Amino acid sequence: MLVYELNYHQYRVLSDAPISIAIEQTFDEHQPNHFGADKAKASVLKSGSFVGDTRQGGSCNVTEITITPHCNGTHTESLSHITDQLIPVGNLAKELLPATLITVMAETGEVTVDNYKPALEPSDKVISKAILVQELSSIDNAMLKALVIRTLPNPSEKKHYVYGDSLHPPFFTMEAIEYLNQKGVEHLIVDVPSIDKMYDEGLLTNHHIFWNVKEATHELADNSWIRKTITELSFINNEVSDGHYLISLNIAPFHLDAAPSRPVLYPLELIK
Repeated sequence: MLVYELNYHQYRVLSDAPISIAIEQTFDEHQPNHFGADKAKASVLKSGSFVGDTRQGGSCNVTEITITPHCNGTHTESLSHITDQLIPVGNLAKELLPATLITVMAETGEVTVDNYKPALEPSDKVISKAILVQELSSIDNAMLKALVIRTLPNPSEKKHYVYGDSLHPPFFTMEAIEYLNQKGVEHLIVDVPSIDKMYDEGLLTNHHIFWNVKEATHELADNSWIRKTITELSFINNEVSDGHYLISLNIAPFHLDAAPSRPVLYPLELIK
């Protein structure tokens, strides 16, 4: 039995019941897409007389892939997404992390009292500070090193949504991200393609707030949070209950600002 201790409490880790919250990366039409990027593609490697396809007479199967991690599926980012300096995402969050899963329904820009840059439009769908406070105010910060957010509605078709002019996903308000920083969230996992508005004039306001990188710059500061990550385009089945878990982000060891990842939740049971 694997036991996890946190803040004088002991939890039984249900290591035999892992829950993947990654979208399976296919290379056909059944894949999510963001910002008009090309689809992820797979093709047979051909080199001289070698053909990497046993169905074409090759000795083995060898596949080349083309992928844009930010836009084609579940991925994790480092703060190098917005800075000139490279912090390789594959070097981050290699350990099991205490995590909390919550489910939220976005509100409209017309209703919220929060702000965003550029200014909110009435039809924008946003996750506000008030929504997060309602879910997180009573939760110990120690259980929020990683935070997983499922947005409603949550149909299985979300795994193949093509986000663009006809489908704008929810995003966070500035006050919401500031609140998550106050709660000590170091690893944010969401089921939307970005924590920022899709068409935001290139500001990436929330990314700058989350990593403490000065607005409108691409330079690290001494107090920038270089160990924090953002995971986007996850998918959490409705059968998975809100609550506390351990999470493994399973980030591909890419020397880049973003890489495909396979976050896995491990349920916790309180022992004492």
